[in-house]
Amino acid sequence: MHWSEEEAARYRAAGYWRGETFGGLLRDLAAAYGPRTALISPGDRWTFRDLDERADRLAAGLRASGVGPGDRVVVQLPNVPEFHQVCFALFRIGAWPVFALPAHRSAEISYFCSFTEAAAYICPDDEHRAFAPGTPAHVLGELPEADPADPAELPGPRPGDVAFLQLSGGSTGLPKLIPRTHDDYIYSFRASAEICALRPDSVYLCALPAAHNFPMSSPGVFGALSAGAASVLAPDPSPGTCFPLVERERVTIAALVPPLALVWLEAAATTGHDLSSLEVLQVGGAKFGREAAKRVRPELGCTLQQVFGMAEGLVNYTRLDDDEETIVATQGRPISPDDEIRVLDDDGRESDQGHLLTRGPYTIRGYWRAEEHNRTAFTADGFYRTGDIVRRTPTGHLIVEGRAKDQINRGGEKIAGEEVENHLLAHPAVHDASVVAVPDPYLGERACAYLICRGDPPSRAELRAFLRERGIAAFKIPDRFEFVDAFPQTAVGKVSKRQLRERT
Repeated sequence: MHWSEEEAARYRAAGYWRGETFGGLLRDLAAAYGPRTALISPGDRWTFRDLDERADRLAAGLRASGVGPGDRVVVQLPNVPEFHQVCFALFRIGAWPVFALPAHRSAEISYFCSFTEAAAYICPDDEHRAFAPGTPAHVLGELPEADPADPAELPGPRPGDVAFLQLSGGSTGLPKLIPRTHDDYIYSFRASAEICALRPDSVYLCALPAAHNFPMSSPGVFGALSAGAASVLAPDPSPGTCFPLVERERVTIAALVPPLALVWLEAAATTGHDLSSLEVLQVGGAKFGREAAKRVRPELGCTLQQVFGMAEGLVNYTRLDDDEETIVATQGRPISPDDEIRVLDDDGRESDQGHLLTRGPYTIRGYWRAEEHNRTAFTADGFYRTGDIVRRTPTGHLIVEGRAKDQINRGGEKIAGEEVENHLLAHPAVHDASVVAVPDPYLGERACAYLICRGDPPSRAELRAFLRERGIAAFKIPDRFEFVDAFPQTAVGKVSKRQLRERT
C-alpha cells in the first residue's frame, strides 16, 4: 500500500514531498495570511486565522469526546466552512476523515461506518444521524469545540502517514477506499495551484460537493488555501445560485462537470450578472465533448481548462497557455515530471492508444483493506490500472476514448453497476439484474437496468420506490428499466454487458 523507500527518497529529493502535514500547513498559512479571507459562504466569512483557531478548538473537543490518532471518522457535510474546519481538526489529531458525499444515504453511510470501524460520524442534521446506528454521531450544529490548553501539544501525524480515506469511483460493489498521505496529497494540490496560476488575489468557486476529489484538490479549496486565495462555497452549482456569487465575490476560477458546464453556457447568454471576473472554467469528472468545449471562450469569455484525473492520484490538466486546439481536443497532461504513464494494447504492448496505467509521487500503491482487489488493480511494479482507454499525443497530452472498467459515469457521478444490481436482486419479483451505461447527450451516460423477472414485472415506478426505500443515493437509481427473458452471454458463460450496451 506504500511507496518503496527508494521511491520516497527520490520524491523527497525532487522536492515533491516536503515533509509537511495538513495541520502544520494550515498553521503556516494562518501566520502568513491571518486576516485575509479564506472561506466564504452565504452569510459567513472566515479568515485564515479563524479557520486555524476553529480547527484547534474542534480538535480539542473531538479528542475530549474520544476521537484519537488513527481513528476513522465518516464526514458527510454540505459546502459550508465547517467542512474544512472538521477536516483540519481531524488532520491535527491524526484521525482519518472518510469522505462521504451529500447524496449518500443509509446504505452507503452504514457501510462506510461498518467497514472502517468508524469512531464517529459527522453529519449535517438529526435526519442523517439515523444513517449510522450504533456509531457516535456529531451533528453540524453541535460540533464539540473546546479550548485547547496548548494547541502545539496536540499529537500530530507524520508526513508519510495516511491523512484520510477517499472513495473510489468503483467499478464493482460499493466504493473502495483510497488512502492518501499528507506528503502525496499536499504535493498534488500545491502543484495544481501552480499549474492553475493561483495567487493570493484569486477567488475559487467550489460549486461541486466539497468532498469530491476535484473541488478538493484540483486545485480545489485546498489548493486555493495553499496559495493564500479565498474560496467561495456554493450551496448548489446552478447558475441561479452561482452567477450572483461570481459577480459579488469576483470569482476568478470555477470547476464543473460537463452537464453543469452546458447549463452554465446556456444561462450565460441571458444572464444579467457580471461574469467578467471569471478567468478560468475547469471542466472535469467526465469527458467534455469537443463541440461544447469550443463554446467556453466565446460564450463565457474565459479560458477552458480540461481536467482528467482520479481520486487514486493521477491528474492531467490542459495548461492555461496551451493553444486552443489542444484545450478543446485533449484532456491535458500530467501534473508531475515523475508521473509515469504506460499506454498498453489488449496484449500488453506499448501503444499510442490503449489501457492507461500510471504511477508517481501522488498515485496510491493500493486500496485500503482490499488485498485481493489490489492484486488486479496494480501491477507487480506498482503501476495503477486506471481502467481508462486513452490516446497519447506526441506532446504527451491524453485524449480519453472510453473505459475498460464496467462503470457508469452519470454526469461525473460514478455508479458501480454491481451495487445497484445487488439492491435490485432484493426485490421479490426480480430474478436477475444487469445494470449498464447507455449514451446520453446531456449527462454523457445514464444507467439502464436490464431485468429478468419472476412472473409479471413490477412497474418502473415501483422499482424506483423500492430502491429509494433501500436508502441508496438518488443518482444511482437507473434512468431506464428494460425487461428481458435472458441475458446475452460470453463464451465462458458470463453476462455480456457489452452486448447489453449495444442493444440501447
